[in-house]
Amino acid sequence: MVYFLIFLVPLAVALLTTPWAGRLAQRWGIVARPGGRRQHEGTVPKLGGLPLLLAYLVGIGLIYWLLPPTTPDDALRLRGVVLGSLILAIGGFIDDRRELTALPQFAFHFAAAGIAVGHIIFIEVFTNPLPTDILWQTPPLVWLVEVRGSEIWLWRPLALLVTLLWIVGMINTVNWLDGLDGLAAGVGMIAMGMFAWHSFMLEQTAVAAFPLAFAAALLGFLWFNFAPARIFLGTGGAWLLAYNIATLSILSPAKIATALLVLALPILDGIWIVGERLLRGHNPLRGDRRHLHFRLSDMGLSTQRIVLGYYLVALGFGLVAILAPTPWQKLVMILLLALLVLTVLAVLSRRSHRKQGKKGK
Repeated sequence: MVYFLIFLVPLAVALLTTPWAGRLAQRWGIVARPGGRRQHEGTVPKLGGLPLLLAYLVGIGLIYWLLPPTTPDDALRLRGVVLGSLILAIGGFIDDRRELTALPQFAFHFAAAGIAVGHIIFIEVFTNPLPTDILWQTPPLVWLVEVRGSEIWLWRPLALLVTLLWIVGMINTVNWLDGLDGLAAGVGMIAMGMFAWHSFMLEQTAVAAFPLAFAAALLGFLWFNFAPARIFLGTGGAWLLAYNIATLSILSPAKIATALLVLALPILDGIWIVGERLLRGHNPLRGDRRHLHFRLSDMGLSTQRIVLGYYLVALGFGLVAILAPTPWQKLVMILLLALLVLTVLAVLSRRSHRKQGKKGK
């Protein structure tokens, strides 16, 4: 009953406040117009981060009332999730309103990541998917990691660096994913649902409630965001979603693999595109229509089909992450998916280069 309330109330808040946020965005001129990466019709409000934040905060209030954290460490970490969410929601709202340059954007990203690290949210330990001897036979790793039975512990400075890269990288991954109606919100909802399920299985009651509340908020928002979208996530919504994916996946080491599998498609797509831009001498962080979902759209596939396809991939590999009996099997699935996605991206890139070559002639 408690979890039902924690899901139902944020869902209702999102359903009620999203239309209001859309009208407010129109009044303030916070709208997306066709052009650049976006090829939608007309102006669309992009203040989706506001109803998401309101619904999530209501859910958090319920959690602290009905399922307060049971340990001081959990209380500290969850407070870091809330504070970082507020920082990025505010920064994203400013960007939606004024379109910040890269430097202040990254300042908000690293500030939120710093809040996470300051609240002991960092990737320091994870399950060892390999035989212990393999790590100890590699001399450089001896100074960076310590194997304790079935766990790998990172050297603390390395753990902090990895955490910063994970959070900032996730923010940019979700921002790039937010290119088609309902894509980022739906994939994020699946990820949050998997985190909640996994935490519940590990008897992390308060930790499980956080992604459950966020998933409910996303479901309510998705009613208005699925194609054809009546409102977009905007920068505020994308940053808020990404930060919670990044931090909530850290609160239980096994959920890092879940996040990697659920978001493997956009993560690998982002890595591929950044590498491609660097090789071409372009700004690696400037958005364009070379991401996989845009390429599929330009090939003539409907937005609904592309988005539902992403949902199926995220759901399928999320279930593998939860149900796979061993870390080794999860690692194999991640590697196989990486090979498949990179092969598809390579084929699409070759086709794109051929088309450009023909046009040049």
